[in-house]
Amino acid sequence: MAEFTLTGLRVVHQVATTGSFTRAAEALGYTQSAVSRQVAAAEAAAGAPLFDRGARGVALTPAGVVLVRRATEILADLASTELELAGLRDRLAGRLTIGAYPTAAMALVPRAMAQVISSHPGLAVVLEDASTPTLLRRMRAGRLDVVVIGVGQGLPDYDLRELRQTTVLQGDLLVAVPDTHRLADHAGVTVPDLAQEHWIAGDGAPGEPQFGAWPTLTNPRIACTTRNWSTRLGLVAAGVGITVIPDLALPALPTGVRALAVTDSHWAGRATIALTRPHPSAQAQVMVTALQNQAARLHNA
Repeated sequence: MAEFTLTGLRVVHQVATTGSFTRAAEALGYTQSAVSRQVAAAEAAAGAPLFDRGARGVALTPAGVVLVRRATEILADLASTELELAGLRDRLAGRLTIGAYPTAAMALVPRAMAQVISSHPGLAVVLEDASTPTLLRRMRAGRLDVVVIGVGQGLPDYDLRELRQTTVLQGDLLVAVPDTHRLADHAGVTVPDLAQEHWIAGDGAPGEPQFGAWPTLTNPRIACTTRNWSTRLGLVAAGVGITVIPDLALPALPTGVRALAVTDSHWAGRATIALTRPHPSAQAQVMVTALQNQAARLHNA
């Protein structure tokens, strides 16, 4: 009888994250045939197909959704266990500098930093938030040990050659509305539900993940734009408009604002990844593990 393996779970999780067998193979350093074999073995263990294959990539089947959700929890628990064991073996010291795009710096990275500092009090952790192109330049210049960026639909095809990539979270986009909004009590919404809304759009630097109106909405009505997330959410709370928000930012929602899931088959999604040098230091590896652990907690909260 076929059984699940950790390697298989990692491969299935990576395919779901990237939406492609080819991109999953590149991220993991595997051949595409090796990825296909691992997925086939996982499907045999599940007793059902995990992905629907299409011309534009792959999509999760109902069985795939269940397995990826559980795989995310299992891999996060394993990462947490490895971190605890590492804490028993040594006490890392020195300095670690992490860079992150602004949304990741709202909740994910601070929580990961707190986890690392708690486990390794001798390690000084410094955070820099900037646009993705700036972060990549600083990493290649040796100024950053770990960089957290967003990748996926609607974002530039960043040059990540010679950098080690680790998937932190396959995230969702949500819509933030005031709690007095006509849709506020809905469990979820569709794109047509949003057609007549006024939007508070982001005004970020080039290369940053941009959050305008819902990405597949045609001819949206933009009420105003602002770079600052707190201002954007404040405008939503005041009823000026609604805005798109990544699920990573849910802990930062102010009073009077609710987040709604959007059903949209044309939206492929984005992922948050951690970048290190090809041979990361022990300090950098601990931070990447903490990012994965905290991302799983945020996603399942």
